[in-house]
Amino acid sequence: MSDDDLFSLAGDAPAPKTLGDRNTDHRAPLAARMRPRSIDEIVGQEEALSEGSPLHRLLSDDDSRTAPSSLILWGPPGTGKTTIAYAVAQSGDREFVEVSAVLAGVKDIRTVVDAARSRLRTTGRETVLFVDEVHRFSKSQQDALLPSVENRWVTLIAATTENPYFSIISPLLSRSIVLTLSSLTPAHVDQLIDRALSDERGLGGEVELSDEARAQLLRLAGGDARKALTSLEAAASSALRSTDRTITPDVLSQAINQAMLSYDKTGDQHYDVASAFIKSMRGSDVDASLHYLARMIESGEDPRFIARRVVIAASEEVGMADPSALQVAVAAMQAVQMIGMPEGRIPLAQAVVHIATAPKSNASYAAINKAIADVRAGKGRGVPAHLRDSHYKGAEDLGHGEDYVYAHSEPRGVAAQQYAPDDLVGVDYYEPTDRGREASVGRSLHVLRQITRGHRPHGD
Repeated sequence: MSDDDLFSLAGDAPAPKTLGDRNTDHRAPLAARMRPRSIDEIVGQEEALSEGSPLHRLLSDDDSRTAPSSLILWGPPGTGKTTIAYAVAQSGDREFVEVSAVLAGVKDIRTVVDAARSRLRTTGRETVLFVDEVHRFSKSQQDALLPSVENRWVTLIAATTENPYFSIISPLLSRSIVLTLSSLTPAHVDQLIDRALSDERGLGGEVELSDEARAQLLRLAGGDARKALTSLEAAASSALRSTDRTITPDVLSQAINQAMLSYDKTGDQHYDVASAFIKSMRGSDVDASLHYLARMIESGEDPRFIARRVVIAASEEVGMADPSALQVAVAAMQAVQMIGMPEGRIPLAQAVVHIATAPKSNASYAAINKAIADVRAGKGRGVPAHLRDSHYKGAEDLGHGEDYVYAHSEPRGVAAQQYAPDDLVGVDYYEPTDRGREASVGRSLHVLRQITRGHRPHGD
């Protein structure tokens, strides 16, 4: 969180009266200077801003009691989450306080909330608390937000690029309205580029952008307005030193120190390269796998997207043929989150090499798919009585737990009894291969199935 974007955590700095008040410093980055000054200047997100939507009510409703007290804005980077939060604060002359989940702790949150309560009590002025990257908050930090939301001490607007249904605690989710923001279309980004080129807050008509460079810039941005404007600013700085002051593809590529790659984070190339990456690991071509990894990294792909693909491949493509592949992949994902890029490329590469060179098995993947297919078909609804919970009053009268055999009491630590529902007895979902460690798993599994299904293993 930069000094330019951060208001005092204590809330003692005055909030801007309009969005434009924060955009007058020409030393600020182009993306900050071009931040919309009013809700009418926001490009894209028509559905989220449509009349009658929770966000529209928060922006226009005179009676704050009918507006939501907490919003979670979920969407990719550069889609306007911070801008929308500014607009909400400006629309009702509310105090605006921003905290970053990367930097703030529980103490910081309590300081903000205490100041907001004091302000509301003494002046009647409401506070918009904007929490960026809220998915990085721990459970205790998210818990600290609950009283302020429940009591409407603040209007909470939280931004996240991660699925909130996995990354945000249920009590906070239940008190919030989740709004999904979409990546900007090329037309939206093109509109922002035109505005930045001509507006006095931006480049003020001092440079020209060739059609080829514009198309390249739109591909590079991938629906991320901030990335488009940051790249445009870097290229404009180079173009201003030339005689014709024109941004060409060469100027753009050199300015951002990045080759012109055929890769679009939101278009077909995004899926094609990701698909080739996965299939190369599956096919054990380590060099091709590293090539596609490099293409995604150099094209600005979110490293978390790459890491998730690697973790999935570790289980789907390698599985029990080399169980350590999943450990390496998860460790690489955690390392990327802790150290960031560009150093994160190193553990990612290690995990990719491990997966590409490991023995392959999709037996676990195939097994869960078959089991899910049976569940969806309505099979196996019941649970054998001896396996049911017997720890509550009256369970014994129902026969729950009766004749259950405790596996640890058996000579092999394996009990001969029915585990599957009646209509699935004898069904084999997992079919191990003879590759890597899974070969020994298969031999053990043969014996385990014989014992659990009541057959005496051969030679026993």
